[in-house]
Parts: sequence; C-alpha cells; structure tokens
Amino acid sequence: MKVLYIDATVRENSRTAVLGELVLEKLGGEVTPVKLCEYDFPRTDAAYLAKRDKACAACDFSDKMFFHARLFAEADVIVVAAPYWDMSFPAELKQFFEEITVAGLTFECRPDGSFGGLCKARKLYYVTTAGGTIFSEEYGFGYVKALARDFYGIGECVMFKAEGLDIWGADVESIMSAAKADISNNLCKGT
Repeated sequence: MKVLYIDATVRENSRTAVLGELVLEKLGGEVTPVKLCEYDFPRTDAAYLAKRDKACAACDFSDKMFFHARLFAEADVIVVAAPYWDMSFPAELKQFFEEITVAGLTFECRPDGSFGGLCKARKLYYVTTAGGTIFSEEYGFGYVKALARDFYGIGECVMFKAEGLDIWGADVESIMSAAKADISNNLCKGT
C-alpha cells in the first residue's frame, strides 16, 4: 500500500506530527513524506500558468511541476497532518492543493460541468491539533474533504483531532492520549 504523507507541520516537537506519525504507524505500508515547509513552491505567474495549461492540454504530465500531483494521484491512501491555524491550516497546504489540482491528472472536467476524480486513493485521513477550540471544521478539514470528494474522487475522509491544548489548565497529556486512543481504536494495519 502506497501512503502519501502530506506534512504541513512546522514546529519542532509538533503535536500534530506526533498524531500524524501514529496514523502512519497504524496504517503501515510504503510511506512517501512531503514536508511542505521544506518545499519551495513555484511562483504562480502568467508564464507558469501558460506552461501548465499547455502541458495539461497535451496530457503531458512529465514536467517536474506535476511531481506532487503524480504522487497524489497514485497513492492508495492520503494522510494530511496540519495544525489548526487561524481557523484553517498553514498556507503551504493551500498552495499544495493548488499545485496538485490538475485537470487530466487528479480530476477531470465532464461535459455537464461536473468533476470526476482520477485519484487512486479511496481514503484520506486528516490529522490536526488546536491550542484552542476548533470553532468550525468548514475552513480546514471541510475544505480538504470537499476537494477530496468533489475533485479527486476520494470517498472516505476521516479527521482525527486534539483540541484545547493551550487553554489555561488543560491536561495536555490526557487530551493527547484521548486523540491517540481514537486513532488506535479506528485504524488497523492496512486500512
């Protein structure tokens, strides 16, 4: 099983990374990590878009600009680890999704205007931690879930979370233990 691990964590000793790594351990398989804070995203200017559009029109996805999109399309399972920042996730994750949303590679446009997924994965796991309360899932997990289902054809999207970690008096160890138990209780090797 090929697992693509999209790591949007930044801090050393990230609590989100701790939970993400537990998900990977429980899943097993061959993991390909993509550490977003170590990647220099290309500048999306007119020249970049023209080059990309030309390649897409020719169904030629051999250029390095499609490297992550090819990984994403071929993975059996996707794991996203993203801390809850500013009611969403780090900006690099948005850039990543912009880069891998490629017509003809990760999705197709149908004659009726709808989209069809071209990705092999049928499951996506989203892991997040929050210092406070996750007020709404719609801008973080909800956004990723909508892309996964509506563009990429990934039908099952599951979120694992630990929140309230930085609230005064929080029992961080207990909160993290509960999140780890949730992961362990819901994942078996190869699922």
